[in-house]
Amino acid sequence: MGTLFLVRHAQASFLEPNYDKLSSLGEAQSRLLGDYWARRHEVFDRTCVGPCVRQQDTIKLVSDAYNQAGLKFPEPLVLPEFDEYQGEAVLKCSLPVLIENDQRIRDLHAAFQSSAAAEKRATFQKLFEAVIGEWVRGEISPQGVETWSEFCSRVNSGLVKFLSAGVRGERVAIFTSGGPIAVAMQRAMHLSAERALQVSWMSHNSSWSEFLYSSQRFTLSAFNAHGHLNDPAMMTYR
Repeated sequence: MGTLFLVRHAQASFLEPNYDKLSSLGEAQSRLLGDYWARRHEVFDRTCVGPCVRQQDTIKLVSDAYNQAGLKFPEPLVLPEFDEYQGEAVLKCSLPVLIENDQRIRDLHAAFQSSAAAEKRATFQKLFEAVIGEWVRGEISPQGVETWSEFCSRVNSGLVKFLSAGVRGERVAIFTSGGPIAVAMQRAMHLSAERALQVSWMSHNSSWSEFLYSSQRFTLSAFNAHGHLNDPAMMTYR
């Protein structure tokens, strides 16, 4: 059996013009993860990362921590299959019509628009979860945006591609986002689409989930581990 670590990227730049970069807190989370694993001599035979800047910067800072500790960290393979689902596109394309026709979405959007700065994360998350939930259930299907089913197929294809390219008994790590981790959980636990979506909201930034795999099996061993984040102020979901 091989061992797969699926790592969620550290905190990105929420509500900034460019979301796809690590915040200063996200950079600190990444370094803490690298230091934590290096102290425990966690060794990986191969690593992989999605195409997002926030994903690639997370693995770079982890790798830097290994190098500073005098340990080897494998050069990552970049695979587009581990990109996050197109949540921003779903929201942008669907929100105008939903606001016009759906009272619940209209109320959530109004709450977000009128919320104070300290409440923006929470009110946006409620709005985002509601809209993405409709997308996962197939109630909305923005033109030119992949469906939930297409997203799951993409991620599962990436898992097969990366895991089958190695040798038996490897320890590997993939740095990605909450959505692909939820798809892996769905694969391991046979979850419904909506259950998998709920899982995606639970992953801490820079946490990892551990799976055991072979050509016949894909089994969950640990979910949402974050032993490197011993300060509650360092724990974030967005």
